[in-house]
Parts: sequence; C-alpha cells; structure tokens
Amino acid sequence: MTHVKRYHYDTKGDNMSLNFLPAIKQLSLEKGLPEDIVIETVESALAAAYRKDYGKSGQHIVTKIEPETGQIKIWRVYTVVEKEDLIENPLAEILPKDAKIIDKKAKVGDEVKEELPYHDEFGRIAAQTAKQVIIQRLREAERDILFNEFKDKEKQIVNGTVQQVEGRVVIVNLGKTTGVILPSGQIPGESYPIGHRIRIYVQEVEESSRGPRIILTRASTEFMSSLFAVEVPEIASGSVEIKGIAREAGARTKIAVWSDEEGIDPVGSAVGQHGSRVQAVLSEIGDEKVDIILYDKDDKSYIVNAMSPARINTVTLDKKTKLAKVDVQEDQLSLAIGRRGQNVRLASQLTGWEIDVVSTSKTIQDKTATDVDEVRPKTEKSTSNKTTNKKSTIKKIKGTKEKK
Repeated sequence: MTHVKRYHYDTKGDNMSLNFLPAIKQLSLEKGLPEDIVIETVESALAAAYRKDYGKSGQHIVTKIEPETGQIKIWRVYTVVEKEDLIENPLAEILPKDAKIIDKKAKVGDEVKEELPYHDEFGRIAAQTAKQVIIQRLREAERDILFNEFKDKEKQIVNGTVQQVEGRVVIVNLGKTTGVILPSGQIPGESYPIGHRIRIYVQEVEESSRGPRIILTRASTEFMSSLFAVEVPEIASGSVEIKGIAREAGARTKIAVWSDEEGIDPVGSAVGQHGSRVQAVLSEIGDEKVDIILYDKDDKSYIVNAMSPARINTVTLDKKTKLAKVDVQEDQLSLAIGRRGQNVRLASQLTGWEIDVVSTSKTIQDKTATDVDEVRPKTEKSTSNKTTNKKSTIKKIKGTKEKK
C-alpha cells in the first residue's frame, strides 16, 4: 500500500518566488531561444534538483514557474492504478483510495498532483545539478532549433562564407552553424579562398550529437536548376518549367525548358534580355558552359534540340532498345560529338535515349572507296590499303544515357 505524506503550508509567501524572469529573458536573448523553451528547461532543472535533495530516485517531481510573477510551485505526481499488484513503481503510482485523499475526483488512469513545500536553499549539490541540467537542455534546444531551421532550407540555395579548408573538405560558415562541401560536391578546378562568399545548395541535413550536419554542394544538377529558379522569375513562379537537366560540373550543362502558357518563350525567359539572366548564372559557376534548349514531347524533336549546337539531318528511333541513330553532315560530326564525346553524352542523359551519331556522307564515301578497291588490279594494292586505312578510322560515336 502506498502511503501519502501531505504537507500544509502557505503558498502565498514571498519565499515561494525567485527572480528567475530577468535571467530567463537574458538566456533567451543570448541563445536565440524562445522564452518558453528556456522556462521549460529551468523547470526541469529545478525538479531534478528538488528530487535529489528532498526526494527519492523514481519519484515524479514537476515544477512550474509562473511567467508573470516568477512564482515557483512544486508537485509530486502519481499515476492512479486499479490494484496494488499492478503497481510497478510505488514512488510514482497510487491506488484510487489514496488518490482521492489528494483529489476527490481521481479515477484509474488519471494523474494526481500533490503540492510540495518550497525550500529556499536547495543546497550546493542540488544547485550544481540544476546548472548541469540547464546547460544540457539548452544545448539540446539549440541543436533542435538549428536542425529545424536548416531542415526547412534543405533542397534550397543559401549564402555562406568559406571558413576553412581541411584537406579536400571545404567548411562553410552559414551564420549560426557551419556546413561542409565534400569533394563530390565541389566543381572541378574551382578554388575556395577563405573569406570568399559563395552560394551553395543544401543537399542534406542530418542530426548528430554535435548539432546538425549540413551537406552542401555546388556540383549537382539541383544546384544549377536552383540557380535558374533564383535568376528567372518565370521558373520560380512555375510558368516556365525545367523538364530536364544534364551536367558535367565545371565543363558543360544542358537544360531543357518548357511552358504551357501562351505568349511565354521559355528559352528566351531563361536567357534573359541580352543574355542577362544566363550571365548571372554563369558568373556563379565560372567557365562552365550552359546550353538552354526547348523541351519537346516528341522524342525526335527533343533529341534534335538536345544535340544543339550541331545541326541534325535525321533521327531514327528504336523504341525497343531505346536507341536513337542521329545522322549529321560531315562538317557537323565533331560538333555533334563534342569534346571527348561530351555533347552527345549530355544529350543522351538529358533525353534518356542512347544516341548513336553517324555521318551519312562519310559512310557513302567509304563505301565507294571500298567498291573501287574491289575492282582494282592487284598492282594497285598499296593505294587501296591507304583507302582502307582511312575507312578504319571512321567510327560511330555513342552517347550512353545516365544510369539511374
């Protein structure tokens, strides 16, 4: 059976109040925390201190600070259980008949609170306990607020200042905390001088014991599309839509835009008057080139646009293998392929089709040379070998779509 000790005292005396309010307001300002969180933290600390000096481990002690007067009240809380054999913690659980001594309306499952006397001196150990709990809870509250603040900024562009470079990792000051740009999130060849202000994309925010771990990037396609959303109001409002983007950071990006609204030129909107909008994006990413193309629901037209700046003769699609054979004139072959296959590779990633670039004119010339070689006498073998060698250097170039 649980025995309840009742206290009778005057709760209106001056000793029931401490001047916590100025200190709480100061903590709130210094830490940038809501005042109610600081009050909850102090209440929890006082309850822990009271339990340590005047109670027992296992008791459920709660305190309440009146925000207007600073008056402190302390309670011991019990949970009402139906039978004695169901009591697991006699210090925090109580039978209905004992609960009714505290609250006549108490029933099974309720919590009843017994008001406890306030003591001016909690003692040195109790005060230290309160201090430790306050510090711990404030840190937890700061971490939670920072995490929630930057979690809301996840998948967005933010501004920061390069604070430090540790090995290949760049640490960026974001104001209240820092984030990191891992090597995979850095633009190849880009330098990050300390103190330099940069835009970065918040890729991921993770919880950790030391606060939020914020992963930043400048190399992702999301960073590029977000830059355009910042610089192009039509993209931000949704009247112009980015349908696809393929990027090799630091080298080249292809971005496909589209609009259903009549009278809006999606490519022109993205480029801006005299190229002002795209120039604003380029100023942020250095020497990287950007191709803005018009999205098309027709796959052939979309591929033709994606192969820009090369001029395309014909496009043949094999829907079973998802292979597109793109035919170009000989003088457009190198432009279609791009440096080290970059143009066709990005076009393939953008459209989702594997692209095979061929030149009909070269194929015809090679076939003619081969036919002539077959009817020449054997004495002209050396000449025919030159022709054959020339033919062997002509290859079909394929762009492989990005594996997802």
